[in-house]
Amino acid sequence: MDFRGKKYERGSNWSDPEVVELLQLWGNESVQMELESCLRNQHVFNRIADVLRDKGIHRTGDQCREKIKKMKLEYRRLKDNSKTLRGGRAWKFYEVMDRVLTHRPTISYGALGPGGVLGQPILQGPLSSEGFHGHFPQYSHTQHAELMEIKCEEVQSDEQCLTPEPPSMTYIHDSGAEQEEEEQSMMDRGAPDSPISRVEVTGDVSASPSGFSESNMAGSSGQSGRPRFWRKRKDREPLNELISQMLMAQRASEERFLQMEERRMEQEQEAEERRLRLEERRLQLDRQHELRMFTVFAQMLGMIRQGGGGEAVTPTDANFSQEGDIIGKGVTGKVQESALEDVYSCNQYCSPYLSTRGNVLSGFRGSSEEGYRAYHEDKYDEDKNPNGIINFGTSENKLCFDLMSKRLTQSDMNVIEPPLLQYPDWKGHNFLREEVARFLTYYCKAPAPLNSENVVILNGCGSLFSALAAVLCDPGDAILIATPFYGGITQSIFLYSGIKLVYVHLESKVTPPGTRPFQLTVPKLESTLQTAKEEGTIIKAMILINPHNPLGDIYSAAEMMEFLEFAKRNSLHVIVDEIYMLSVFDESATFHSVLSLEKLPDPQRTHVMWGISKDFAISGVRFGTLYSSNQDVCNGVAALCYFHGVCGPIQYKMAQLMRDRDWINQVYLRVNHSRLRASQSYVADELRSIGVPFLNRGAGFFIWIDFRKYLRAPTFEEEVSLWRDFLDNKVLLSCGKAFECAEPGWFRIIFSDKTHRLQLGMQRIHKVLERREKDLQLEERNSVEEEGKADSTDEVIYVSSHHEPSSTNLGDLIVQLQNQMRSSDWLQRNTAENFAQQHPEVFQVYCKYVGKQ
Repeated sequence: MDFRGKKYERGSNWSDPEVVELLQLWGNESVQMELESCLRNQHVFNRIADVLRDKGIHRTGDQCREKIKKMKLEYRRLKDNSKTLRGGRAWKFYEVMDRVLTHRPTISYGALGPGGVLGQPILQGPLSSEGFHGHFPQYSHTQHAELMEIKCEEVQSDEQCLTPEPPSMTYIHDSGAEQEEEEQSMMDRGAPDSPISRVEVTGDVSASPSGFSESNMAGSSGQSGRPRFWRKRKDREPLNELISQMLMAQRASEERFLQMEERRMEQEQEAEERRLRLEERRLQLDRQHELRMFTVFAQMLGMIRQGGGGEAVTPTDANFSQEGDIIGKGVTGKVQESALEDVYSCNQYCSPYLSTRGNVLSGFRGSSEEGYRAYHEDKYDEDKNPNGIINFGTSENKLCFDLMSKRLTQSDMNVIEPPLLQYPDWKGHNFLREEVARFLTYYCKAPAPLNSENVVILNGCGSLFSALAAVLCDPGDAILIATPFYGGITQSIFLYSGIKLVYVHLESKVTPPGTRPFQLTVPKLESTLQTAKEEGTIIKAMILINPHNPLGDIYSAAEMMEFLEFAKRNSLHVIVDEIYMLSVFDESATFHSVLSLEKLPDPQRTHVMWGISKDFAISGVRFGTLYSSNQDVCNGVAALCYFHGVCGPIQYKMAQLMRDRDWINQVYLRVNHSRLRASQSYVADELRSIGVPFLNRGAGFFIWIDFRKYLRAPTFEEEVSLWRDFLDNKVLLSCGKAFECAEPGWFRIIFSDKTHRLQLGMQRIHKVLERREKDLQLEERNSVEEEGKADSTDEVIYVSSHHEPSSTNLGDLIVQLQNQMRSSDWLQRNTAENFAQQHPEVFQVYCKYVGKQ
């Protein structure tokens, strides 16, 4: 195997037999003379490597030269240390190296050659195994015999024996060709008057071109009478400085090149992402166009079947979000005739093993389900997963885990008694209900002590919503609620009892008698209630959230009294959710609980909910309380506590927690409010810096943000598209569609998180908004350039989706269908021939079906 073409490997190891063979060849007198005489000795080591290869030792010339250099360094180090290794051991090759280097032959030079080049060496010619023994038989045999006497009991690896020379050594240790080549080039370039060209050589002075002189050898200290060779060298500092500057300039140019290359790759990636987004947008427009065409077709067929005069009623996807959650029909508050059937009809798969209701439950997906599932699959972790998803969508307080974990692990919390391990009263243990009554009396500022018999304990407020809906409403009834609102209420109320919600849609525009955006007023409640009654919907209750989620509004005592009086006039139960009552961190804001009112208009129909998930930052501990003066309602809800009860040890911990008023007031609430203010202030300042409008409130964990200017069109499809852009950039938000907001483009962000996550999350949000803004500007320029063109599919579809004819007669539908057909080349792209090529199996089934008709 030939190793001459292989790259030199500095770390290769030599065995002792290989070193012996190398020393036999290198120590030959003719080889030493040639090494001393030539300026470039690489060819000598190449020939040595050829001879070693003939003997079965595969080494390159570079490896041989490097091995000899290391052995010279070890020899000189041992010379200075009196022939002793670490631990007092001797080096087995020391005697051989000393013999060769001490008696190394010297070459006399009469003069310098042209250009300052040393004269030719005495010995020239090829090196071979015969050359060693043929030309110098006596020396070769002697040398061979001496080398073979090497003792092998002191064997150790090269890495242990050959140590680098200390920096204090002053002699030159590079015997390779690099230094000779550098010196020769400098001598060739030197001018006659330059210091490097004036080399003073005394007569009969011996010198080694490899850098070794007799004065540097420790064994030649007694030979003071031998002539010496001294060579002046130019100060290399200017040259080194020049080389250093050149290397720095080269490094800077390489770094600039790498930066330009990275920027080019980023631009290509951005261009590819922009192309994919535009393609996705095109596909969405095509799907919308198909949907409108089929809708118009269905309406026309319905009119034809009815004789062409009536109004066609066909199911559309306007009643459902993309995730399958139920949406009300328009601003008027219309509801579906059969929510179960509608949800069931939109499921793509129906299991034969489930009932109709079972399939509804199995296929139900809340509007936040997709993002929440993606977050749990790719959670952000500062150490383990720094590129994971940051959750700004789930309303949790992550600022006080340190306080709560310390308090809940103290000794007074860890009590296990037999009553805690047995079946309790389904309303909750009596000691806990008494403590909840005292707690609510104190923090709700009730005018009189609350009665513990009116308290019911369940595992969370979601269970309370489900239980109250089942207790207060019959199948087919509905509950009134203002939008936007926390979307989990829909799921809690609908899944168990199938109760529907009637939406009172609020607007961002301030209209009298309102004074703030999205303000709930009694006239809006009355208008929605009247419309629902006209449509035959029976409304049994209404839900109020105070402080509000996601708006952050805090209803005044006067507003709450107006809402309660409205409910009394219409015999409606009022479910008041006050789960954020201790999370009002704005010192200028005042929270008024319903329980603080002197006299309730209808106490038998007023029910207050509160839980520890938000105010005490322990959402994983499921604990909710209901306070109602109506014992029938309490007993009905308590019957469901069998399925939603709280375990005994947790009930004891919660009683101990609510009993510790000093810790709550002096420690927890002060720290919690301070941290909430700081986090909210940071996110608000970031939003102001990028020019994004938002509602600035002082309660809860959220900010209601207006991202409408970043939508390509004011549609919920565009809102979901922006939401997905945030999710793709590893930050989870909640879009307005999840809260049934009537205006697309509003988002909720949770700020109750640690500072480093807030900073990173806001950076990711800013990045998405910048990219969106650039895309919108580019699309706007393109639309201006293409203005006036009739074949602009995007523009025509957009106009047609927002300016459909209000009349529903057959002629108008035909005109609308013709406009839809002209607005796109969909029919040209989806001909029967193209469909047959793309889906041959489906086309064959279709042809067979047509043949049977």
